[in-house]
Amino acid sequence: MTWRRALVLLGAAGCVFAAVTLLALEGEEVVQLRTTTPDGSIRVTRTWIADADGVSWLEAANPERPFLRDVEERPDVELVRAGKVLALHAVAVPGDAGHRTIRRLLAAKYGWADTWVGFLADTSRSVAVRLEPRLP
Repeated sequence: MTWRRALVLLGAAGCVFAAVTLLALEGEEVVQLRTTTPDGSIRVTRTWIADADGVSWLEAANPERPFLRDVEERPDVELVRAGKVLALHAVAVPGDAGHRTIRRLLAAKYGWADTWVGFLADTSRSVAVRLEPRLP
C-alpha cells in the first residue's frame, strides 16, 4: 500500500467517524437549556432530554459542567423544546440514584447514539438534572 492510499483511507475513516458522531449527537431530539451565569449573562447549552413521570431530565456529563454550576446558583431556567420556550425550575439530583435514572432514560431514548457517545465521553460521574414547572 502506498502512503497516498494510506492517507486517503485514513481521511475516509476520519470522515466516517465524524459523520457517525454528528448523527449520534444530533440525530434525535436536542434541546437548548438557557441558564444564567454568575455575571448575569445567558448561557445556552445544547443537550439531550428524556421524560419520565411527568418531568423532563437532562444530564450534566460531570459535576464540573458550567451549566450545572449555573443551575445550582440560579435554578430558574428556560428550555427551548420543539420551538417553544418553557420557563422551568431545575433541580440537580446528585448521587447514584440520579445518575442511574438519567443513564437509564437516555439509553432508552437515544439507543445506539447513547452507546456511541459513551465511547467518546466519560459519564461515570454524571449528574441528573430534573426540570419541574416553575412556580409563579
